[in-house]
Amino acid sequence: MGIETLRKVGITPLRVFSGRGVKPHLSLSFYDVEGIERIFGIDTTPFSKKMVEPDSYLITHAHSDHYGKSAMSSKLSVASKETATALELLHGREFNGSTFEIEGSFLIGETEVSTFRTNHTIGSSAYLWENECGVRILVTGDVKDYRELPSCDLLVTEANYGDPFDSACYFEDDLKNFLEVAGGGEVVFGAYAFGKAQRAVTTLRNSGFEDPIGMSQKSLNLTKSLLEDGGELVGLNNDANVWIVPPHELSGIERSNRFVLTCRSDYYYPAIHLSDHMDVRGLVAMVEHCQPEATLLYHPKGDRPKKLADHLLNEELCTAIAAEDIHPTTPKRK
Repeated sequence: MGIETLRKVGITPLRVFSGRGVKPHLSLSFYDVEGIERIFGIDTTPFSKKMVEPDSYLITHAHSDHYGKSAMSSKLSVASKETATALELLHGREFNGSTFEIEGSFLIGETEVSTFRTNHTIGSSAYLWENECGVRILVTGDVKDYRELPSCDLLVTEANYGDPFDSACYFEDDLKNFLEVAGGGEVVFGAYAFGKAQRAVTTLRNSGFEDPIGMSQKSLNLTKSLLEDGGELVGLNNDANVWIVPPHELSGIERSNRFVLTCRSDYYYPAIHLSDHMDVRGLVAMVEHCQPEATLLYHPKGDRPKKLADHLLNEELCTAIAAEDIHPTTPKRK
């Protein structure tokens, strides 16, 4: 099911061109159950007033590289309640779109959209719907755990660690080391304020760690607002043996033990593997689990979507397309 085959069954993936260049990620044009053309933007920025207005902007989660900061200003934006709250806390303004409870469903026109957890961040959500031909379309955003995702015909997903020939795309979370270091005395962990910081707190609490956890202000606000059962969370001026701050703040914290919670290798401080993503083996396993006829890889920038697409094709798992291979166009209603 390549691009031409997708079009034959009423689905057209679009890289949207505007006067300022190509908009991030992509949009999907399809015909709904009543034969009406619909356009769903996927983790993209609002179209200009001169362009055709889409039916919705689907936001998979609140990380900045998925453009919720821009889309949240539109009444056409859609996000989980937790993602909307995170966007408001991160950017200090109101979410103007519609929200939903994950694992529930909602209507856009006559199209019923079901939602599923991806466990990438608090509130991260995948979206599933069918077009008039009964083709099941699943959009995931970034994924940490694919096991709750349904089967589909078209999988629209990520390839953050999708290069099978890059050793950096193979990793496992080192939970044992993380917990041992956290229980060994004063330590500061570098973790992004949204996503990784909450994962670190949850991991500690689930292990039975009950001591106070010190956090930088943004991390503290997000974690207290979004995380149930976070235990005692305090600011950096309070007493705690374990602190969690954004990686760029590590150098300003006077503690001898400083680590970054990451699977990357480009930080000054030593890394402990704790990721919000799956490695390339997990991405391939997700494709096998969802059993699509075609996979469309739309994130991130760079060559990893293309490399994962080539790998899926070579392994004969499904037809695979990288978003960068789609020619940009300005959408028009038929």
